Amino acid sequence: MYAERVAGLKSSAIREILKITARPEVISFAGGLPAPELFPVKDISDAAQKLFLKYGSTVLQYSITEGILPLREKIASGFHSDTGTIGADNVLITQGSQQGLDLLSKLFIDKGSVIFTENPSYLGALQSFQLFRGDIVPIASDENGIRPNDLLERLRRKRPALLYLMPNFQNPSGSSLSLERRRKLIEIVSSHDLIVIEDDPYGELLFKGERLPSLFALGGSRNFIYMSSFSKTVAPGLRVAYVLADEEIISKLVIIKQGTDLQTNTIGQYLVDEYLESGKYFTHIENLRKMYALRRDCMLSAMKRHFPEAVTWNCPSGGMFLWVKLPEGEDARRLLDRCLRRNVAFVPGQEFFPDGSGENTIRLNFSNASIEKIEEGIGRMGEVMRETFL
Repeated sequence: MYAERVAGLKSSAIREILKITARPEVISFAGGLPAPELFPVKDISDAAQKLFLKYGSTVLQYSITEGILPLREKIASGFHSDTGTIGADNVLITQGSQQGLDLLSKLFIDKGSVIFTENPSYLGALQSFQLFRGDIVPIASDENGIRPNDLLERLRRKRPALLYLMPNFQNPSGSSLSLERRRKLIEIVSSHDLIVIEDDPYGELLFKGERLPSLFALGGSRNFIYMSSFSKTVAPGLRVAYVLADEEIISKLVIIKQGTDLQTNTIGQYLVDEYLESGKYFTHIENLRKMYALRRDCMLSAMKRHFPEAVTWNCPSGGMFLWVKLPEGEDARRLLDRCLRRNVAFVPGQEFFPDGSGENTIRLNFSNASIEKIEEGIGRMGEVMRETFL
């Protein structure tokens, strides 16, 4: 009755957990949600009024599949590669980054196609690749991102249709690909002629230091496909994201998108474009960086005070997530069950490992909860951990 490709699909564990966390009494560190109180509501409202005066009914009409030209030009203006300046024809506007992953999966993946990913990797990408019957092969990763030597070893045995990476403040681990590894990766990609999807929704959320150059900028648009979104930096409800790639790839994605939804919502595109035009976007980003850094630091401090010594964690320099490791042999899913009884939630890390490992890992989101909720929730988790591990 149903298509063969949906036979093995299952619902996202994160989405199932979020159903529980919708209860007001639950303190949630589970979703990858931005802070709603930090949404630029007034500025978006002002932008809406201006764009209706400027464009009238155009913002409510059908538009072209590629996306409105002013927004594509703004996005392209910030990117330069070793193959030359990037233009609007290198940009496709999508309904969130998840649609970009869906379109790219349709373009590159056949049943049995090999896809290399970090280990762990973003669950939404894994689901998209699995839907098209891809064979996901995880590559060993650490706090500095994917390990080039392990990638080379895999390449001696298999040739992938795609290599999928999140180089900046990765979801779920919060890790970032070091500059040294970025340069090494450029060499590997060039010598093996790989197609790389660089997914970068968190790159703007850098708390300190200089932002590292993208793989797309370092390596050019022939082998690298860059994705990002305004969901984490403006508002997820607008569902405005984009793909940057070689013109040939963009032209094929446009055809696929036409068979999917015709176009990304017009008014959302115009709202983002007008907001960028206002010049208030970068001030907003600076505020997000400051506020999220405070919440990260609050969570780190609370974990130090409440978690048992056998539990370890990282300190990412940006993004939305902390990565926690429980003692060997512990199962984060069982810990979640106990924590939910105390009305606090997180995501067990095993969901993000294509090879099924990571039973003793946890992803914690620090961007969505208030300082008070972070203190209370981490305190509750610490109590459960001490009861469980000691």
